[in-house]
Amino acid sequence: MTGPLPLAGFTIGVTAARRADELIALLERKGASVMHGPALRIVPLPDDATLHAATLELVSSAVDVVVATTAIGFRGWFEAAEGWGLAARLHRALEGAVVLPRGPKAKGAVRAAGLVEAWSPSSESNAELLQYLLRLGVAGKRIAVQLHGEPLPDFVGSLVAAGADVVEIPVYRWEPPANSGPLLRLIDAVVAGSVDALTFTSAPAAASVLRSAPDSAALVSRLRRDVLVVGVGAITAGPLVAAGIPVVQPARSRIGSMVRELAVELPSRALRLRIASRDMEMRAQAVVVDGELRPVAPAPMAVLRTLVAARGRVVSRQELLAALPSGGEEHAVEAAVGRLRTALGAPQMVCTVVKRGYRLAMEPV
Repeated sequence: MTGPLPLAGFTIGVTAARRADELIALLERKGASVMHGPALRIVPLPDDATLHAATLELVSSAVDVVVATTAIGFRGWFEAAEGWGLAARLHRALEGAVVLPRGPKAKGAVRAAGLVEAWSPSSESNAELLQYLLRLGVAGKRIAVQLHGEPLPDFVGSLVAAGADVVEIPVYRWEPPANSGPLLRLIDAVVAGSVDALTFTSAPAAASVLRSAPDSAALVSRLRRDVLVVGVGAITAGPLVAAGIPVVQPARSRIGSMVRELAVELPSRALRLRIASRDMEMRAQAVVVDGELRPVAPAPMAVLRTLVAARGRVVSRQELLAALPSGGEEHAVEAAVGRLRTALGAPQMVCTVVKRGYRLAMEPV
């Protein structure tokens, strides 16, 4: 018998703006419930005076090296140049340069522009790209660095310190989302313990989430202890790691690889118990009982979590009442316990202890 989908019963938060639909579809295909709160929006700069000025500066003299950090940015640069009537001059300026795309997607954009790459880092990281350039020797060379939404002070600063003349190309910029409501709802759900994992696909998005939280200390505490935080790569993870938040990263910086890593890591962290001769695995919105996924509504799930935390000890009705999301009177506890037994499909897993309360049918610790 096949078991449940690996992410069934889990809630995953998505902070991406670009390619969010693709990421959400991959997660839902593996059974996850998804909360989407875009942390940023990308603002292209085809009419931006800064980009226009940087392009004119670049084509004014020979270029030795061009660094393409993102496919969308490199394509956008050439599209903007086309609109200004500068595309031919830009192509001539770059065709004799050493072209270094950061990864396969940027490489594709470079080739689409009619250029040929000289090398690309296997790690798809700016750090490896920088090391390659410094080994190559950059003193006296003119280098164009296409930015990816925010400045790269360490990257550019290292090149300048090594003697390079660097022209920064700001092709697009990140701005706060036009509607912050979805992001704030996602942050609230994380702090409330309703989200099992939070995904990030860019460093600016990670910084934006930390900056946007009404109670940043509560968010960071939750992310450090209870939520699986997954970043698509080391650059993305940077602001989170700096805040002391552990970040799981895939071996390859790809959305698909990130989802596969998540689908392995999150179920492996689920709590597993033996109750009334049955195997039970806890998930956020469901339990898996003897390999069968059984959805559990919020009130009975709150009761179950409290009983699980007691590890077989008796929990009073008053304690369970305090755990219910909407409170109520003692009969609300009885109703929630009844619904829990039905959801589990094995009423004997939850025992009634007369005049005292309820406990799970497991040996007390």
